[in-house]
Amino acid sequence: MKPHMSYLQKHPSITRSRVSNFVNDNYQWKDVNIQAVLYDVKASGEPHVQLKVWSAPGQERPTFEHAVKQEFRPAKVGQMFGPSWTTHWFQVHVSIPAQFFGKPVQFLFDSSSEAMVWSAEGEPIMGLTGGNGGERHVDYALTACATANEPERMFYVEIACNGLFGNGDYHEHPQDRDIYYRLNSAELAAPNPDAWALYHDMEVIVDMAKELPQDSPRSWQALTAANDIVNIFEHADPTSINKARSVSDAFFAVTSNPASHQVYAIGNCHIDTAWLWPFAETRRKTARSWSTQLNLMDSFEEYRFTASQAQQFEWLKEDYPSLFKRIQGKAKTGQFVPIGGTWVEMDCNIPSGESLARQFLLGQRFYKQHFGQTCDVFWLPDTFGYSSQLPQIVRLAGAKYFFTQKLSWNNINKFPNTTFWWTGLDGSSVLTHMAPSETYSAQCRPGELINGVKKHKDVAYSNESLYLFGNGDGGGGPLRSMLERLRRMANVDGLPRVKQSHPREFYEHVEKTTRELVAWKGELYFELHRGTYTSQSNNKLWNRQSEFLLRDAELLCTVASFGSEDSEFEYPAEELTRLWKLVCLNQFHDVVPGSAINMVYRDSDKMYKDIISSANRIRKEALANVCRSVAGTDLTSSQGLTVVNTTGWMRSGIVAIPAFTYANIFSDTSPVQIRASDSAVLVPVANVAGFGLHSVSAETCSVRAPKHPVHVSKTDKDTYLLENRFVSVTFNASGHIVSFYDKTEGRELVPKDAAANVFELYDDVPLYWDAWDIEIYSLEKYQTLKSAVVLIVEEGPLVASISVRVPISDGSVLTQTISLSEHSPRLDFDCSVDWHENRKCLKVSFTWDIYSDVATYETQFG
Repeated sequence: MKPHMSYLQKHPSITRSRVSNFVNDNYQWKDVNIQAVLYDVKASGEPHVQLKVWSAPGQERPTFEHAVKQEFRPAKVGQMFGPSWTTHWFQVHVSIPAQFFGKPVQFLFDSSSEAMVWSAEGEPIMGLTGGNGGERHVDYALTACATANEPERMFYVEIACNGLFGNGDYHEHPQDRDIYYRLNSAELAAPNPDAWALYHDMEVIVDMAKELPQDSPRSWQALTAANDIVNIFEHADPTSINKARSVSDAFFAVTSNPASHQVYAIGNCHIDTAWLWPFAETRRKTARSWSTQLNLMDSFEEYRFTASQAQQFEWLKEDYPSLFKRIQGKAKTGQFVPIGGTWVEMDCNIPSGESLARQFLLGQRFYKQHFGQTCDVFWLPDTFGYSSQLPQIVRLAGAKYFFTQKLSWNNINKFPNTTFWWTGLDGSSVLTHMAPSETYSAQCRPGELINGVKKHKDVAYSNESLYLFGNGDGGGGPLRSMLERLRRMANVDGLPRVKQSHPREFYEHVEKTTRELVAWKGELYFELHRGTYTSQSNNKLWNRQSEFLLRDAELLCTVASFGSEDSEFEYPAEELTRLWKLVCLNQFHDVVPGSAINMVYRDSDKMYKDIISSANRIRKEALANVCRSVAGTDLTSSQGLTVVNTTGWMRSGIVAIPAFTYANIFSDTSPVQIRASDSAVLVPVANVAGFGLHSVSAETCSVRAPKHPVHVSKTDKDTYLLENRFVSVTFNASGHIVSFYDKTEGRELVPKDAAANVFELYDDVPLYWDAWDIEIYSLEKYQTLKSAVVLIVEEGPLVASISVRVPISDGSVLTQTISLSEHSPRLDFDCSVDWHENRKCLKVSFTWDIYSDVATYETQFG
């Protein structure tokens, strides 16, 4: 009797569903499909598996040495552990039964959370990820082949009550809520290697049948092969597995065209240094993720894995020194690739130019010291835009290549290039590539490779691309199944050719073989996450204060170090480096932008307090030494005060001297002006040279009024006037600027019937992410805040000020101090907001009578 004819050509969608069901584990057919034979035998419960647990108090994260000395209590599968962010140590005893003889044996431990396996001697072995998501990884290999008399084994599992992405769905719930995690399994299992091999074969073939053009011969060949495998397979007949594999072997034997697109694949596990979890948890995430990758390297000699962020390497070195040594060993063989060159993957818009330089200085120094070389690839896949000054800094830091993919998220204009030269303000260029797969967390699926070629915008000039795979953001990294699929996709007809390599190999090949590449000059602007420049304003303020303080401290310490020969001042290099590391750490791209959870900012607040306190102390000590050694005087003396200008240009301004200090030094001199808010004495200081010192004498502080005093007055029309020799500024009763007259240019800057300094309250309801986004449609819905109370607070002659109090709602209010000094046309605004609004955004509008096609804005070092 002839076999029945296959109807897959007539009804291909039915066949695609059939073969998909064959590999899936979430359908009702798992008792008869490939899932039914993936394990030959399993064993759980005593005497095979004995569990004991010790729960650390509070949110402590104790060391192995501390944990194993505690008293452990019996535990069992099905128990709940928590609450969130707590740690629980399991002592595990396993006895492999006789039916496992001759088979590989795994311990399957699913705590619904992240976990780390430790040897009885205290060696971190590998990370585990519980739950049912795509990141699931719960298997720990005990032996490749069980003997007849396996010894009892004892080891530990440290579970952290959080997942890879924190503590539940961050879109719906705060991350510091209390939830509990269930211990779903703790069992021995013997995997069937042939069944797993067939499973991975089918994953690739089925996806190719789905993702290749449906009318292409190769898609039909894939569907036919998958269908034949399902027809051959019998779950009750072990011999059918290898018969089915002969079909997949024949399919994979048809290799790719040598002229097809070349993919350079690199494993990674992007670990946000803080985001939906605190810094302390990142220290453990790094160990869990990277230890797992080291084990995979032993099984897959072609495997290449990369990790960035020197801060994470330093944490690992401090907390897991033996694991760090293993990484150094794999780095020498080329399998573990330290990359990036920076301390963390930082934000590139908020930090100063000096901070960007320090990121590279600290990062490259660490890599050189501990891995013997610096990085030539600047690696920043996930930050929210890229400053136009970066190419010059990258080149000066010893790198010449740049990788990202974030601009693929643009929600208005798609970036036009994939591989190109990025040119900075000074003309420096770096060869840049944006992965056309548009992710750093690819799963090693054929569809990703196929779509990557389709989305490559410069394939006419460069027929290759980078492909980053592995679970990321919260770490985890590549899974064994990904590497199995990647082996099968390395050279098979229908897909681009794939090889695992150091990213440098990709860039060097592009340099050698590319015909032409376009150049993009200036900022790589990210058209999304615009709200990250308003979220967590205190964090942004302290970042800038820290940058200024450390800059002053280092300058003054340098001058003090080269002071008089008898100076005993020692440059505090170690402490300054520590402080810069903290500043750079908090410039991570989910911290200073304001997109992390509240727990992160509680930690960050403490760090900034430490930075500012220590930097202030260093600056004060260095300044005192400079005045003694260089100027030959104390900071304060009976003759006057010494003013130091730490900028590189001449400055004139108004200095505020505390009333107590002024009274001690200038007891016989009447001040020109006393500030109303704090009784500080205001003193004019003129023409202080860059990096120079200037003595403030009693004569400077005398009652003699300035030649051109500043004035403030209330007019008959209920308006207020601030005026000096440069400008005349008029405010209405709402605090709006209705006139700004430039006396030097002889022109009015505010158009008729317009105003400046107008506060507007907008709705802030983006499409997705509250802390990240302000959408373009928010401009359509707002209200102007017109009610205000205006008062004169400083009357001159050195500084004149008005106060504007603007009610925002019944619960929120803004207080603004607007000042004009006698020596400058600049109008200063000092705002304080008591903010209790929900999903609202406060902006201030300035309308000027200025028309130009070109505007110049500040950027780092530019």
